Amino acid sequence: MPAFAAPDGTELTYHVMGSGSAAPVVCLPGGPMRASAYLDDLGGLAAHRRLVRLDLRGTGESAEPEDPASYRCDRQVDDVEALREHLGLDRMALLGHSAGGGLAIRYATRHPERIDRLALITPSTRAIRATTPTGVRRQVLKLREDEPWFAAASLAFEKVATGTATREDWAAVAPMAYGRWDTAAKAHQAGEGGQRNGEAARIFNSTGAFDPARTRAALASVAAPVLLLAGDLDWIITPAMAADFAGLFPDARLVVQTGAAHYPWLDDAAGFVTAMAKFLG
Repeated sequence: MPAFAAPDGTELTYHVMGSGSAAPVVCLPGGPMRASAYLDDLGGLAAHRRLVRLDLRGTGESAEPEDPASYRCDRQVDDVEALREHLGLDRMALLGHSAGGGLAIRYATRHPERIDRLALITPSTRAIRATTPTGVRRQVLKLREDEPWFAAASLAFEKVATGTATREDWAAVAPMAYGRWDTAAKAHQAGEGGQRNGEAARIFNSTGAFDPARTRAALASVAAPVLLLAGDLDWIITPAMAADFAGLFPDARLVVQTGAAHYPWLDDAAGFVTAMAKFLG
């Protein structure tokens, strides 16, 4: 597996999928701190563009750092920059999913001149300190009231909302992350435990990871085209929240994928790939 050295010497690996002469899309996984394997080929996007999936430090096949504090989101911006330099790219198309969107934002505000295009797929909004109100999330959940898992998820959601959720409660709300709670979704969800670095996840969003006021102001300097892709069934970042996020950039477009939740390339691969291919050109 190809690898490179981060500025602090930690060996990081990445996975290349697809082929072609066009510059690759560098993909940052969420979780936070989940190995990039769950992104797979992003619903077939690799057939249209080469993908470079980075295993963040301490995840997947990347080494654990000597300093655990370097798991913090802002500390990993230098890893992304080192990957760009390793790939020999003057500017790059950067894709961030979920918590990886926060890392992509931190990178883009520090190195706006290195961004060719920025795709934020159901991104975390911690970087700009925006949260979806609990009532709005209940409304999104209610859209699923005909699902067999709805009753259990509804009860568990209330504990999630009050910060008292147990592991069983989080398992009960897991179907909310998918547009269809089918065999593929269940298998995808089942893989999370073995792909996520729990210690690193706790540090990723820790104090100092984000500077929302400064980030909001800096987004005005990101002149590259930006895509905000949201699912109309996503309770984590709703379409309205994604629209507000998009409004912080000079050149951003919002795509709301119907019938999709937090993993839109699984819920409707064709729709996702069409939107991404159009954006990437």
